[in-house]
Amino acid sequence: MRPGLGVVDDGGLRLVRSRMSRAAEWRAVITFLESAATRPSALVIGGEAGIGKTTLWLGALEQARDSGFHVLSARGGQAESGLTYAVLADLLESVGTDVLDTLPHLQRVAVDRVLLAGDGTGPVTDERVVASAFITLLDRLAADAPVIVALDDVQWLDSSSQAVVAFASRRLKGRVGVLATERTEADGRHGTDWLKLSRLDGVERMSVGPLSIGDLRRVISSRLGRSFSRPTIVRISELSGGNPFYALELARAIDGQSSLADAALPGSLADLVRSRLDQFGEDTQTVLLAAASVGTPTVDLLAQVTEQAPQRVVELLEVPETDGIVQIAGNRVRFAHPLLARGVYSVVGPVRRRQMHRALATIVQQPEMRARHLALAASNADPATLLALDTAADAARVRGAPAAAAELLDLAINLGGDTPARRIHCADHHFRAGEAQRAGELLVSTVDQLPPGSLRAFALNLLATIRIYSDSLAEASELLDRARDDAEEDPVLTVRILLLSSFASMYSGQLDAAVRHTDEALDLARGLSLPELTSQVLAMSVLTKCTRGDGVDEPSLHRALELEDLDADVPMQFRACAVRAITHAWTGELDAARDEAKTVRQLCLARGAESDVMMFDAHTALADVWRGDFAAAEVLAEEAIERAEHIDTQNLRGVALAIRATVFAHQGREADARNDANAALAISRETDTPQLAIRALTALGFVELSLGNYPEALAALQPLIDAFGALPGNEMRNLDYVPYAIEALIAAGRPDEAEPMIEQLENDGRRLDRAWLLATGARGRARWWAAKGELDEATRAIQQSLLHHDGLPMPFERARTLLVLGQLQRRQRLKQAAADTFAEALREFERIGAALWAERARDELGRAKSETPPKPTLTPAERRIAELATSGMTNRDVAATLYVSLKTVEANLTQIYRKLGIRSRAQLAAKLASGEL
Repeated sequence: MRPGLGVVDDGGLRLVRSRMSRAAEWRAVITFLESAATRPSALVIGGEAGIGKTTLWLGALEQARDSGFHVLSARGGQAESGLTYAVLADLLESVGTDVLDTLPHLQRVAVDRVLLAGDGTGPVTDERVVASAFITLLDRLAADAPVIVALDDVQWLDSSSQAVVAFASRRLKGRVGVLATERTEADGRHGTDWLKLSRLDGVERMSVGPLSIGDLRRVISSRLGRSFSRPTIVRISELSGGNPFYALELARAIDGQSSLADAALPGSLADLVRSRLDQFGEDTQTVLLAAASVGTPTVDLLAQVTEQAPQRVVELLEVPETDGIVQIAGNRVRFAHPLLARGVYSVVGPVRRRQMHRALATIVQQPEMRARHLALAASNADPATLLALDTAADAARVRGAPAAAAELLDLAINLGGDTPARRIHCADHHFRAGEAQRAGELLVSTVDQLPPGSLRAFALNLLATIRIYSDSLAEASELLDRARDDAEEDPVLTVRILLLSSFASMYSGQLDAAVRHTDEALDLARGLSLPELTSQVLAMSVLTKCTRGDGVDEPSLHRALELEDLDADVPMQFRACAVRAITHAWTGELDAARDEAKTVRQLCLARGAESDVMMFDAHTALADVWRGDFAAAEVLAEEAIERAEHIDTQNLRGVALAIRATVFAHQGREADARNDANAALAISRETDTPQLAIRALTALGFVELSLGNYPEALAALQPLIDAFGALPGNEMRNLDYVPYAIEALIAAGRPDEAEPMIEQLENDGRRLDRAWLLATGARGRARWWAAKGELDEATRAIQQSLLHHDGLPMPFERARTLLVLGQLQRRQRLKQAAADTFAEALREFERIGAALWAERARDELGRAKSETPPKPTLTPAERRIAELATSGMTNRDVAATLYVSLKTVEANLTQIYRKLGIRSRAQLAAKLASGEL
């Protein structure tokens, strides 16, 4: 640990300050660094302007570097706060190309756009892709050394960078710390409320307070090279409130005066900054204004905008540099403190500011910067400014920054360019940036003002997307019906509307309507020569038909896979590769589904498509439950819950809860399963999503069935039993509640009510050639026969079920079938066979972690053993005779070998045969070989 901070730079003020003057703050910094060395951590340093936040921040970065951290740092500025990815580009500046080259292609394209590199071509990206790339880079760097992401003055963080850092911080997993400074608001609000970690206690906050009189004396003496009397220092401390920046400026104001009384001290920090700037001539103020109006000023840029020679600019800045207002490093010009830049900008008045921005707009080349300067130069809308803002918004969207694009169009609207088309495009950008509420507000106030046509259809389709996002499926369907009528002359838009209509219908349980929409969309798509859109329609068609129970349309799925563009920004349910993985899981091809799920998940993660990752994790977790891998299912279910909390939509949260309930139920965690299932059921009622209700009720019914609480299981499953025949689907995903209902009904003495369900499993299993349907149908039939007292028929059915299980990688289901077989064997008085069967089921339940079912198998095994006579055992002498007798020796040879009489051997063999219930040496050899003796 070094003894002191040494000389550090707080916005250009070189302050010598011992760590003892900020002892409490330094303890917080050291604690933060120690935490960040092992796990995700965050520290926010707050305080008023000039209080010394940046000094502490810079010292912390110095300590981090000395401690072996990799430091990514950036300092926000007011002039850059509206620029796309300005701060993020600074953060990435120190990341080497060797690390950047490890990114997946899509993410590298996104990062190149942030850095204004690359050729501008490639797939569509947005802040989610950029954020995913940022997370990937942090993971790569943290593998070698802990990482600090350091942000100074986050109140000036541009919206695109903030979106990326916010997204990434909530998903940090490794040795990464976020260190930020923020200016404290007068009302006590934090400008970093958006900064959250996955740990609820992960973000620490610290307020930097005023310096003591002694510390102010040391700061002033070190910086100005002279001492002041104690009364003067006391007065400076009183006026500055212990603020070191303000104190230094006050000291400058009286420097050279004989006493404090001889100096006319400003009454506020703003007045003090203004008084310092008023001393300069107009030419110098103009250069300083130009520097304050751009994010990263250079001597050449200032010379161009002020129409001065570069050397003249340097000359004009000599006095401000000597006075500590600016610093010139090579060609770069930087203000010593953000307050000085703000003072320069405010002191000149609005007319001169607009003139400066107008001049800058003629010089800068980057579309977004030019548009912002034009907007700041305008007092009302003019065609050139509005065009520049529209162009800049398009450029920002291409760079993958819809938040910046939305801001630019908001600026155009506020300047007077409030047109329906601009509002709709602005809403589109806001929605893509994650601001669904703002997007909806813009659209609601716009759609009814539009005449029928494609523009209104686009707006209605977008509003329907937002309503689906906010769990309002019924309203979304109504909006889509209106959009369909308006889009009659636009076949591409019509296809997109029909796709979304199919999705809304499917999740509302209206599967016939969902299939009808995809059929219509497919007819239109065939004439459009748009491969990716056709792939989406085909994929959705396969999914809806499979969900309805029509089986898997393999030719359509194969064609969808051929046409798919894996880099396209497409929702999961429209992706052919995702539909292939889902349908493989639903049809029992679980190993193939698991392998395909890895690829689809990585694809969604690379794009930062959190809702898609969450939904796909839910599908995969369910498949893992079927595979008997409850541990893997639990990991995915927990991740789905975490992502659902980040996304903050009720329907997705309900899906995640229902899946976790299913996992908990299979693990035997009945209380946890009930809690999650009931919460999911409440959400399904609130959002009117019957598919979610089916999943929640299935989990509740299964918990009670696992406990042997058949009346309670029936009560939970009764809504599904009542709706049987009307509920959609004939695949495992839709019918997994049916075997539970069959068991509960038969156990309750109502086998006739179970038979239609058994028949559907049997018939659909034969029609679709599905091993799970056939296996569970045969198991249900075995229960039905047993309830009728027809044990031979029941045994034939259960044996048939086990044959179907042989081709099905579902150990839990097979073990449940073994339980039924064991029960039948016990009723047939095959007591040893029943015990063996129960033991096999128990081993399987224990292996996969199905606690409640293992307990049931254990109870059955205990009952079987209590009814079964003990296994016969041989004495050592008998075992030796048996071994020799089955080795090929004659009785005489055995007698000679053991030095006993022939009669002794014959008597022992007779006793052995009687004990074991056998009649021949061949049977004896088989018993020995089986290990039973």
